[in-house]
Amino acid sequence: MKLFIFLLVLLSVSCAPDKPKTTEEYPDLTKSAPEAVITDPTKGIGAVKNVTLKTPIEQERVSRGLAIYEMKCSACHKLDETRIVGPGWKGVTKSRKPEWIMNMITNVEVMLDNDAEAQKLLELCLTRMPNQNVSIGDARDILEFMRKNDGEK
Repeated sequence: MKLFIFLLVLLSVSCAPDKPKTTEEYPDLTKSAPEAVITDPTKGIGAVKNVTLKTPIEQERVSRGLAIYEMKCSACHKLDETRIVGPGWKGVTKSRKPEWIMNMITNVEVMLDNDAEAQKLLELCLTRMPNQNVSIGDARDILEFMRKNDGEK
């Protein structure tokens, strides 16, 4: 029986999909969970402190971001300004800093409880965004997809 459990664990670990390594972009990830410390309110609260955007946008990230959007986001967010459960995404990269967007995606509970802009969205939408357990790397891919959705090249 122990051998069966060991093989099952080994199989599940070996079948996990490879994801891009992004901790070098976000060195604060080695720390414990982000607390409600606001150093720059326009960047939100969380592990993402600085994001470097490249021009032209990274098409590989856009493709991965689209897939994540379709799987985890599209039920509540539309790509235009239409609000369903959550706000539409059109123009979000023009009105919010990349760090704020990524912190909202990855640290949603703390953001909704402590970030003034996230609280305004909650008042507007009346529904708390669920924690989708999106990694920092996946949030970066979603951000790149949002940039393309907003017309960036």
